[in-house]
Amino acid sequence: MAHVSADTVTLELLTEAREVVKSSPLGVIQTPMIPWAQTTLPLTINCDIHIKLENMQRTGSFKIRGVAYQFAQREKGGHFVTMSAGNYGKSFAYATKHYGTKGKVVMPETAPVSRSILIQSFGVDVERVPTPCLMNVVNRCVQEENMTFLHSYDDRDLIAGHASLGLEVLDVLPDPDVVVVCCGGGGLLAGVAAAIKLSGCEKTRIYGVEPQGACTMFQSFIEKHPVGMDAKSVASGLAPPFAGKLPFELCQRFVEGIVLVSDEDIKSAVSTLYRAGLVVEPSGSAAFAAVVHNKIPDLEGKKVVCILSGGNIGKDELTNFPD
Repeated sequence: MAHVSADTVTLELLTEAREVVKSSPLGVIQTPMIPWAQTTLPLTINCDIHIKLENMQRTGSFKIRGVAYQFAQREKGGHFVTMSAGNYGKSFAYATKHYGTKGKVVMPETAPVSRSILIQSFGVDVERVPTPCLMNVVNRCVQEENMTFLHSYDDRDLIAGHASLGLEVLDVLPDPDVVVVCCGGGGLLAGVAAAIKLSGCEKTRIYGVEPQGACTMFQSFIEKHPVGMDAKSVASGLAPPFAGKLPFELCQRFVEGIVLVSDEDIKSAVSTLYRAGLVVEPSGSAAFAAVVHNKIPDLEGKKVVCILSGGNIGKDELTNFPD
């Protein structure tokens, strides 16, 4: 797969992608963004926080945004393969069913089995493998079965689709001081950050949030190049085997920093959100966890956006979290 330069991610591209995403037959919606003060969520910091509810998005997460633009740029009728711990795989499967194409999702063995069953229900094949083997299996499918690989986070079209979320944020809050976004491979963080900074909000501070046990982007910032690791976290959607090259370049350009939260922080965040009536999965709760556990610097008196990126969590998973 040829590398695409970060210079090709322009405001013109992101604006065009947003219009395609808005009119997509996949039914992407403009999700609500509400003031934190309108919820029963605890807040110990004196600031104006808004939460973007991507847990209410079609297919249950932001991933459908990128998938909508990815599929719009590809020839229909192909045979596609991807790797995903769940949310991208669900949106990918939803799209293949809509367009009548064939698909296969390679999943890490650590992903909940319920996610595999759900993805298979859309008519795509699922192969579960150890996390370090994900790309090997994908490459086998490309070479031996002539499949087309759609990357779940290191893809310009995907990032451009995700950027629609950042542009929606600016519709409601045109000049945020701080935006907090979860980070796995970096596709969402890169798209949101590019959309906000390229729209003229140079002073907005944007932070990515990763689990301590799956900190590929954090480590990539330290080593100044994309790195991989044997990532493990309760937030399986934020635990890819490596950081994306294009997301890394865009994050280096537009993101102030990456902060880390523990699995215990994430579990606590899921429970707190649930008690407030918000069903948010561990991966989708990372940004919230960073805010409530004071991981983001200098929030006092600031206008802050916290993105809840997904709500795909089953009853079986909820039983593993504290009341």
